[in-house]
Amino acid sequence: MKIAFVASQSENAQKSLTQLVKRYGQVETDQADVIVVLGGDGFMLHSLHQYMYQKIPLFGLRRGTVGFLMNDYQKDDLPKRIQQAKKTILHPLSMTAEKVNGEEFNSLAINEVSLLRQTKQSAHIEVKINGQTKIENLVGDGIMVATPAGSTAYNLSAHGPVIPLGTQVLAVTPISPFRPRRWRGAIIPSHAEVCFKVKSHLKRPVAATADNFEVRDVKQVKITEAREIEIEMLFDEHHNLEDRIINEQFA
Repeated sequence: MKIAFVASQSENAQKSLTQLVKRYGQVETDQADVIVVLGGDGFMLHSLHQYMYQKIPLFGLRRGTVGFLMNDYQKDDLPKRIQQAKKTILHPLSMTAEKVNGEEFNSLAINEVSLLRQTKQSAHIEVKINGQTKIENLVGDGIMVATPAGSTAYNLSAHGPVIPLGTQVLAVTPISPFRPRRWRGAIIPSHAEVCFKVKSHLKRPVAATADNFEVRDVKQVKITEAREIEIEMLFDEHHNLEDRIINEQFA
């Protein structure tokens, strides 16, 4: 098995990188059968974006502070663990953001696409699903669309639902909503198109983010699932991502 190891800059990750390369060898990522990621969820997210198009599975080992997307760290029997691991396919979200000045930006998100107010003024946002207006004017700090893999991240902290993998749905979750008071979000089919239109965008500027990519002063944001992109992640059979998502709902 040809393994490419990549590691965050943390002391733990770098120390483990040295040990594992010495034990199992090292190849370039484009020549590997699997990419082993050493770090936390933040570095895994970075790696998923970096190697998204190489069509090589990624196996994470927890060497950071947060490791929801990572397997437990062990030095022994790594090739055997990888061979026995369960496969999980992730599809990112595709964001098209139009700025007030007419500029357009495109980006991909593995966790979520979110809109956030830029000033102390609350955001006013129209919510459209498949071309139909569902909320004429959402007033609050913002709104997001989260994937199942990202449902336990920012989405969960905003009181959004935890979504098990394989359900082919997305979470639409408001961020500190003021109006409408009783709306706490929705679950929609993953093939649906979401459009957020920013109202009073000059007085109430809004920024859009796709994971770590940010566009400020947006006027409109469209979001769809990029079904043509498949990201393969590997998880130990006894501790796979779907189990973690289910368990998170009982924490």
